Amino acid sequence: MAQAVGALSGSAGSPGLLSKEHTVAGPRFNRWLVPPAALAIHLCIGMAYGFSVFWLPMTRTLSVADAAQCAKLSVLDELFTTGCNWSVPMVSFTFTLFIFMLGVAAALWGAWLEHAGPRKSGFIAALCWGGGMVLGGIGVAIHQLWIVWLGCGILGGVGQGLGYITPVSTLIKWFPDRRGMATGFAIMGYGGGAMIGAPIAVALMGIFGSGNASAGVAATLIAMGILYFAAMSAGAFGFRTPPEGWRPLGWNPAAAQTKALITTRHVHLNKAWKTPQFWLIWGVLCLNVSAGIGVIVMASPMLQEIFGPLLVGAANSGTITAAQKAAIAAAAAGLVGLVSLFNSLGRLFWASMSDFLGRKLTYYIFFVLGIALYCAMPTLGHMGAAGLFVATVCIILTMYGGGFATVPAYLADVFGTQMVGAIHGRLLTAWSAAGIIGPVLIANIRELQLKAGVAHNLVYDRTLYILAGLLLVGFICNLLVRPVDEKHYMTDRELEAERALTRASTRVSADAASAARGDFGPLGFLSWVAVGVPFLIGVWIALEKAAGLFH
Repeated sequence: MAQAVGALSGSAGSPGLLSKEHTVAGPRFNRWLVPPAALAIHLCIGMAYGFSVFWLPMTRTLSVADAAQCAKLSVLDELFTTGCNWSVPMVSFTFTLFIFMLGVAAALWGAWLEHAGPRKSGFIAALCWGGGMVLGGIGVAIHQLWIVWLGCGILGGVGQGLGYITPVSTLIKWFPDRRGMATGFAIMGYGGGAMIGAPIAVALMGIFGSGNASAGVAATLIAMGILYFAAMSAGAFGFRTPPEGWRPLGWNPAAAQTKALITTRHVHLNKAWKTPQFWLIWGVLCLNVSAGIGVIVMASPMLQEIFGPLLVGAANSGTITAAQKAAIAAAAAGLVGLVSLFNSLGRLFWASMSDFLGRKLTYYIFFVLGIALYCAMPTLGHMGAAGLFVATVCIILTMYGGGFATVPAYLADVFGTQMVGAIHGRLLTAWSAAGIIGPVLIANIRELQLKAGVAHNLVYDRTLYILAGLLLVGFICNLLVRPVDEKHYMTDRELEAERALTRASTRVSADAASAARGDFGPLGFLSWVAVGVPFLIGVWIALEKAAGLFH
């Protein structure tokens, strides 16, 4: 594998297909071919949100096990056992691993990505995410959990991190006039990847296992790893970068700079992460995500515990029949489908709106509207207004996804575009922190209130008010964001040196006027169909699940 990457990368004297020199766009290229390449990668790594379909089948892969003996296993024993089934917490820790590694990989290799280019980083992301799933499938097949953690968790997490940040800098440079919309397209794919991948995984487990999902887990992971490697590689090779100095026809950066926060200069990564602006935006993302992810992880149990009997017209939980319990579970599954859909669509909607509203105002809306909605949810629960409660959750989830999609453009506005991919990678550690804060907060407060004797339909009230408090702190962080101090910007000499490292200086403005002026054409149509059809199928499946809410 390493030799293959080396051959594709070439040598210093002879750049290979993965080298950045081979990605500079020619005159017949069209910039609208870049978003589908980005979507091809993000729709694959977005399966991270759908990995929960594997947890239960993975805990039942062994048909014969000594229950008494297996109940005494330590964590270390479970990692290496071949005779006992794994527990749900142990297999689901894979998710924690690859989300943690996403943040680590994005932070560590963001600067390298700027120099290596999107094709090389995208291809390596494909190797890691696809190869990690294949290795995880082998781990399931030979029943070694440590291999699953190594493959899907660690190697796959590196692929997640590289794949997530790969398109950001490129898209922002292709769409300086629509930064939010461009990154919204790509990051929408991450929110929607589970809508496509989870149904595929469920179907493949049934096919490979002849109706027994547990027997089909290993083959499904391997098959999906190969599929994702192919799709992500196609996306990686579809990337092109604009020559230095390229701009859309008719777009004037000076005229576009009407807001104080939008700079035409650039801050180096080494200085950017040391500025107050970086840490304030870090807080903005972390607190917005902490509140949203707290709702995501508990959306299904919240609906069931707050409204359970009311969803089927029963007076109380003691009068519910088996059929009504199934209807409540179907309604909860419908909410999960809606959560995925609005999380995904909110990324494109809010990021596109930020091009007109400005990034700072967009986050003000997230925080002010979010505080109002979080504070309203307990009242809606007490009123038994299930429909309004579901609508509120859906709006909150659009802003959760919108926060992810808007932040790259916010960073480009504040720090410039030269190293925005690297800065974004460093900022994603806020996601890692939020992934711990939100779920732990809501789960622990719920548990404490249950132990204190609080009724099940009231245990989320205090938690929702606390999440609203987090949004208030996020509002203050956003309020304090100001333009970067003059001393942090790169000088012309420093900027030229950085551009030389990215090899952009070998194809300077001579190509800029004529590059990427080609027609959209059949290739553009086919590229969008290739990513659009699977996404729309995923939307249809999510809407079908959501129908359970209205039966």
